[in-house]
Order: sequence, then structure tokens, then C-alpha cells
Amino acid sequence: MSSVGGAYELLQVMRDGKPRTRSQLADITGMARTTVSLRIDALRELGLVVPVSDATSTGGRPSSQIAFNPGTRVVAAADLGATHARIGICDLSGAVLARVSTPLEITDGPEKVLASVRAQISALLAQIGRPQADLLAIGLGLPGPVQHSSGRPARPPLMPGWDNFDVPGEMRKSFAVPVLVDNDVNIMALGEYRSRQPPTENMIFVKVATGIGSGIISDGRLQRGADGAAGDIGHIPIARGAGVPCRCGKTGCVEAIAGAPAITAALHTARPDIASASDLIDRVRAGDLDAIRAVRQAGRDIGEVLNTCVSIVNPSVIAIGGLMAQAGEHLLAGIREVVYGSSTPLATEHLVIEQSRSGPDVGLIGASILAIEHALAPERLDSKLRNVDAEFASHFHNML
Repeated sequence: MSSVGGAYELLQVMRDGKPRTRSQLADITGMARTTVSLRIDALRELGLVVPVSDATSTGGRPSSQIAFNPGTRVVAAADLGATHARIGICDLSGAVLARVSTPLEITDGPEKVLASVRAQISALLAQIGRPQADLLAIGLGLPGPVQHSSGRPARPPLMPGWDNFDVPGEMRKSFAVPVLVDNDVNIMALGEYRSRQPPTENMIFVKVATGIGSGIISDGRLQRGADGAAGDIGHIPIARGAGVPCRCGKTGCVEAIAGAPAITAALHTARPDIASASDLIDRVRAGDLDAIRAVRQAGRDIGEVLNTCVSIVNPSVIAIGGLMAQAGEHLLAGIREVVYGSSTPLATEHLVIEQSRSGPDVGLIGASILAIEHALAPERLDSKLRNVDAEFASHFHNML
């Protein structure tokens, strides 16, 4: 009998990390105990599950428990912004084993940037003593629209030289593994979704930093749209932006007046002490009224766009992340003011607008999930298990 069918379903049950007996797994999945044992044996051959301490005995010989083994292999995750990179190695549960945060200029172009990312991944693998053979996949987020099926950026406003560049192919110059690429806000939305307990099935994650974008979770699934452009709210025009040029080539975009560089530039002439987003956040935290007013107005501007999103998507949570989220309640207050004041009561009755709960690793977690879900997808797992079956059959034949 093939060990393939049903193994994916068993692994999905066990990925919560809870040890279970074969009998418990049979009850949960509805499979026969002999079938469960065959599938478990195949998963053990791959190192994906391991025996753990015995269950409490109810008489007779106690049953061996089996649990998911997230440390058997690793994935690499990279969250690239306009001016920074966070790169990490994660186990198969998404736990970050090693990480590095480094300055980066996305405008340096794909060859230079991705060469640096590859070098950092190699260094992190060496740091934790894992060979490249342990690497299953790479997940990578970019600060612009991405055609997810190909991993190629699609006319990204902040990324000159990146349009239609073969990012997976460039990464595979150093690593012969699948490379999954998505918009940075999409991977943050995935990270936020997986970090929440219980999960929030309908959520919008908004990143406010150099650019502004959102990731949409609907019915527990990330929504990318037909061409990967779902959630690109930064280039929606708003009333206060009329005539203001945006780096995308249009005018009036919310990003052009509410992104971190725009807020800082508007204040800098009268306030030379506010020359960067970090300066702005420091002044907000110090109670500077000019900085607070500017950030709160940016919140109102973003709220104007999110008000429409609420009517279309009807989320239960809007989570705010990115550099400007560090300004705290002042940005949130502006967003809430417009969204709660303008949306319909039904759409906002249970809506929570809050700061991201996942912290600075939210993009790393999301990128790791992207890689893990690909590596452990049914078709790839089945392929690996068929190889196990073939090796067993060959070994048995040689014994005859």
C-alpha cells in the first residue's frame, strides 16, 4: 500500500505541535489505525514527525506519542523594505532561529541587493550550524507590486531597475531551492494572521512607512487579486492630495502626503530638527505638538482610503504596522476618527483598529510561512513520500 495518501492531512493535524497517539490521530482523521501507522512511518522517514514521551497509561502498555518535528529542516525568510532588510532562518513552525537587520537601499538594483541577501542567508546558516542541504525554500518580500506566480516585480514605484526582474532565478544562483516572492505587505499580513490566537479570519494589515500598502485576509486566505495588485492602497488619490505629485507618476496619492518622507518633508522647513522619520517619531513620543498634529493628520488621510476598504472588505481588525506605527496612538487616532465617523454602523460595529501585535519580525514570520506552505504543500510532500516508497520497494526487492 502506498504511504502517500493521507500523509498531508496527518501532518496538518500535527503541525500545531501537540503530541498525539496513533489512536488519537485515527479518531481525528477518520483513518484506520493501520493506515495512520503507515503514513506516520513514511513521515518519520522524512524526519517530519518524531516519537515523544508516552501518553498517560490507562492500563496495559502505554501508547507512543508522535509529534511534528519543526527542527528537521529550515527555510530562509527575507523582508526587504525601501531602506532596510530583515533576514532570518526559521524552522518549519515559523520560529526565527537567527536573524539580522541591516540597512539597504532598494534603489541600488536587484543584482546588488539580492547578492547581499544571499550572502546574509549563507552567513546565518553557518551561524546556527545548518548546511545548505537543510534549506527547503526561501520566502522573500519586496516593497512593491509582485506577480506572485512568477516572483517578478511589476512596475514597482519605489524600485527602479526591478521591473520584471527574475528574482527567484537570481536567488537560485546560490540556493537550489524554491523561491517564493510576494509584496512585503502581503507577507506582513500573513505574519500578523498566523501570530494571532485565535486567528482573525477577516483582517486588513496596513504598513505605513516610506510607502503605504495593505494586505487583505478574507475568510482566512490572503487575497492577491488577479495580478497581485490587491491592497495597493498607497496610490489611491484622496481629496487633500489634489495636485501633489507622487513618485508613481500620478498626483494626489495618499502615499504622497501621508507616507513618512512626505510628513517629514512638510515639517522640515519650519522644523529643521525633524529631518527623518526617526526624528519625527522621537518628537511625537516627546509630546511635540507640531509632530503630533502632522501624524494625526496623516492618520486621517489614511483613514479616508481605509473607509472605502471597510465598506468593501468588512474586516473585523485593521492592524497598523511599519515604521510610522511606532508613533502609536496619534496615528491610530486619526485613522479611527475618519473610519468610525464615516463608515456604516454595521461595518464598524465589531471593527478593531489597533497597532500590529507581531512586532518587527512580522515580515520574517510571514515570509517563512510563504516558504513553509510551499515546501509542505500536498504535491511536494507526496513527491517526497513517493521517493520513500520507491527506496523501500528497492530495498525489499534486493533482500529477495
